[in-house]
Amino acid sequence: MSKRPTSRDVARVAGVSQSTVSIVLAGKAEGRVKPETRQAVHEAARRLGYRPNLAARNLRLGRTRTVLLVVPTLTGPVFGPIYAGAAEVAADRGFGLIVHPWPDDAGPARSQVDTQAIEGVLASSIVGGVTDFGDLPVVLMDSDPAAPAPTINFDVAGGMRAIAGHLAALGHRRIGHVAAAVDAWTFRVRGEALADAFPGSLVRRTAAIDVAAARQAALALLDRPGRPSALVCDDDVIAAGAYKAARALGLDIPGDLSVTGFDDVLLATALEPELTTIRLPAEHLGAAAMTALLELLGGRRPPGVSLPGELIVRRSTAPPASP
Repeated sequence: MSKRPTSRDVARVAGVSQSTVSIVLAGKAEGRVKPETRQAVHEAARRLGYRPNLAARNLRLGRTRTVLLVVPTLTGPVFGPIYAGAAEVAADRGFGLIVHPWPDDAGPARSQVDTQAIEGVLASSIVGGVTDFGDLPVVLMDSDPAAPAPTINFDVAGGMRAIAGHLAALGHRRIGHVAAAVDAWTFRVRGEALADAFPGSLVRRTAAIDVAAARQAALALLDRPGRPSALVCDDDVIAAGAYKAARALGLDIPGDLSVTGFDDVLLATALEPELTTIRLPAEHLGAAAMTALLELLGGRRPPGVSLPGELIVRRSTAPPASP
């Protein structure tokens, strides 16, 4: 078994002293260590696979250096990359990250973790807001920018406008919206942006983020006179349900019906035809949120951030069929 790298190994590779490595990886280098030296230390640590011994450090400092990440579910495809981005930044700064799921239907999130054991909270897409974390610093992700805590968001309104513009350019005017039946800021904003893009011509049904539920909602929109020529779905899982509804009615995608999703998870390319959707920078969101929380812990108020998505056009969209 290979020997676990130490801070002395990092110092040797970076060409600095061991104390400099400790200062940089403890997040205390601002104003004390040159930026190029900090970069050399971080690159050496990544190359060697070095991670600080958090338990030993915490004993010395009398601090936990632990952050709580609260998410609606552990199985949602977006939350894994959010965790990965946050964990990488946390590890570089000598912090640990604990994940705590809080389901959408469980009401306002209340910490069931001993708050004395954590130093700050990252909370993503929590329905009803976050409460009962006392005086702990909190950074919200994918949440209402009007919240009292700093917010790091996806530009979901911009993403939905990009979808609407794409469909309008193809010639679609009758639009169906299969909306997520979740009372969260991110889905309210998507619905508002789509309604603004197609005033007076949008029909909507809500569904749980579940393929079977989405299929039923899409059937209600499609099995009617003057059916929509395109279905806009609040996420890629909902779009999979729309595909099933189209097939049940004998509709070809995209010949008879265009379908779009949101998130660009792995499912988007597993569908046939592959799905037009919005790619969200989930890992970047987690990293930016962890960076913002570290600023809060350092006594600075970070600005709000809105990260743009990218329209990924695939074969599920085409001009509408002639009447």
